[in-house]
Amino acid sequence: MTNTSKTVTVVIPARYGSSRFPGKPLVELNGKPMIQHVYEQAVACRAVSDVLVATDDERIKQAVDRFGGRALMVTGNYRTGTDRVAAVARMFAGDYFVDLQGDEIPLKPELLTDLVEPFLESGVGIGTLKRVIDSTEDLLNPAVVKVVTNVKGDALYFSRAPIPFVRDDPQHQAVGGLHYIHLGLYIYTKDTLLRLASLPTSRIEDAEKLEQLRALDHGMRIRVWETKHASLRVDRPEDVPDVAERLQQYEVVRRELKSSGVFFKT
Repeated sequence: MTNTSKTVTVVIPARYGSSRFPGKPLVELNGKPMIQHVYEQAVACRAVSDVLVATDDERIKQAVDRFGGRALMVTGNYRTGTDRVAAVARMFAGDYFVDLQGDEIPLKPELLTDLVEPFLESGVGIGTLKRVIDSTEDLLNPAVVKVVTNVKGDALYFSRAPIPFVRDDPQHQAVGGLHYIHLGLYIYTKDTLLRLASLPTSRIEDAEKLEQLRALDHGMRIRVWETKHASLRVDRPEDVPDVAERLQQYEVVRRELKSSGVFFKT
């Protein structure tokens, strides 16, 4: 974790009552609850100062306590994970807050580093990440959020639709350097986060069910940086076997690299 004078607090909002997957943060993946996988990757990132889980359910808090993590009960009717993170920001002194969803598992701590380090140098109020789409299946999948940015790297729009639409390609295939996946983690200055949470839900936010569209609809700038690192997301129960397998494959590779003397830099 960083020792700079400016604090970067990672907040992992973890809600028990998901309509599509109740108890999702506690689902077991290779012997650990999912929330533990997310937490451990965040703690391993040297670019952050503190990590905590913000939850509305005692079962999740107890699970975090058992593996030695830090959890905070944040009850109430919050519209989104960002609004729950803002509730934490109101309770604590701090300069910057990262919203890392409890069902978004970074495969490497470098994913967070790729967000935090450029943000601290940028002077913007909101930052997030994108990664090149490597399959047409992902481009056409509404569960995979896409982002389009301008030449400065600021977000123009986020959508579940395949954007940008290539008119002259009837197959709608993914194009490298044109189509990007949006990775669902954000960093905010404290003032920007609290302002965002005070704004009403926008119509496009409600239509797409994408909380970041509230910021765009109200004229707020979101800077987007590109990363080569991936995350694994669990949306539905049927995602669990594939995510567990990919986590296992990654752990095998990591152990092999470590045994050969190759270490990950975070």
